[in-house]
Amino acid sequence: MATIALEGMEFHAYHGCFAEEQVTGNTFYVDIYFDTDTSMAEDTDDLNETVNYAEVYEIIKAQMEIKSKLLENVGKRIIDAITKRFPEVETIELKVSKMNPPIGGKVDNVSVFLNHPD
Repeated sequence: MATIALEGMEFHAYHGCFAEEQVTGNTFYVDIYFDTDTSMAEDTDDLNETVNYAEVYEIIKAQMEIKSKLLENVGKRIIDAITKRFPEVETIELKVSKMNPPIGGKVDNVSVFLNHPD
């Protein structure tokens, strides 16, 4: 069993409850950690025997391109898409962060953490 991590993925996306967020967008960061059995890949040195993290990145990128009001919705879609493509993924920890959220004060970011299974 191994944990694979993709950290600091940066996207410009259009998530938010305010109309201007859906038009101008914002910067978002995504971090994901997932557990999977890598024993075959460890022995064979074969990419087909593990979860291809380049594909995981493309899944996340595709989901970030779909507008949502809530980070919770974005995160759930990411988890669902990854577990559909890679059923061998046993657990996922996901963090989606919105930089400089428009909440009426100085805040670096707001983040939602989701776990699979719940």
